[in-house]
Amino acid sequence: MDDMLRIAICAPSTPIAREDAARLREIGETYGGIELAFHEQCFVEQGHFAGSDDVRLAAFLECANDPGFDAVWFAKGGYGANRIAAAAVARLGEHAASKTFLGYSDTGYLLAALYRAGIGKPVYGPMPVDIRREDGEEAVRRALDWFSGDDSGLEPSLDRTPAVAFNLYTLAMTVGTDLMPDLSGHVVMVEEVAEHLYAIDRLFFHVTQQLEDVAGIRLGRIGAIPENDRRFGATEEEIARDWCSRTGIPYLGRADIGHDVANKIVPFGVAASAARS
Repeated sequence: MDDMLRIAICAPSTPIAREDAARLREIGETYGGIELAFHEQCFVEQGHFAGSDDVRLAAFLECANDPGFDAVWFAKGGYGANRIAAAAVARLGEHAASKTFLGYSDTGYLLAALYRAGIGKPVYGPMPVDIRREDGEEAVRRALDWFSGDDSGLEPSLDRTPAVAFNLYTLAMTVGTDLMPDLSGHVVMVEEVAEHLYAIDRLFFHVTQQLEDVAGIRLGRIGAIPENDRRFGATEEEIARDWCSRTGIPYLGRADIGHDVANKIVPFGVAASAARS
């Protein structure tokens, strides 16, 4: 019996470099039960994107609808997944229903659309591009360990309450669109990178207006905050607490997620380990 886990890798937003893929393959070879298959589209460059919308959509559908793959791992974020997400979900077939879809950042648009449609197992977590970061092997191994059945990389607050995780800006752009799932009763974890604190405040103003029925919000890491010419006067956690208080959403504390090598894994819904406990 073939117990090999076959993972297709495509780039619904922006491309990755071949040398990054080569490093990932080397790491993947240390896992005897995993096969990584990079779609050639991962390396296509067309302006900002990893190919046109049609090219990126076709690659995702090939990976998701192929019965030979068990999972789809998104190569990189950036920008672009929102442009294909609705069309992608509408054209998924029966073989996509049993697949895991792993990514974060801009690929959150696809995770949201999949979750809304009840297709497969959307999961927030490290991506192949993280290999570029200092100590990035730590992040990609966390994902590969999780694919292999090791739950130690799960975000530690996960319990029997359903949860989701998003980049804050991505979530703000998703609410009110036809990609947005019903998050009633969910713990919503958010993180951000390279945004001014006034922009974080503005994003929380918008997002909290749309999440009135959630179980609560957890704040991940807000990394690489740019210097502004005027001091904002509140920390990222004070911002989160303030807007949660204004809208009656429970603020649940911090989450161990972010655009960094320590980024933990958050399966959408109830994590398997929590369901078993």
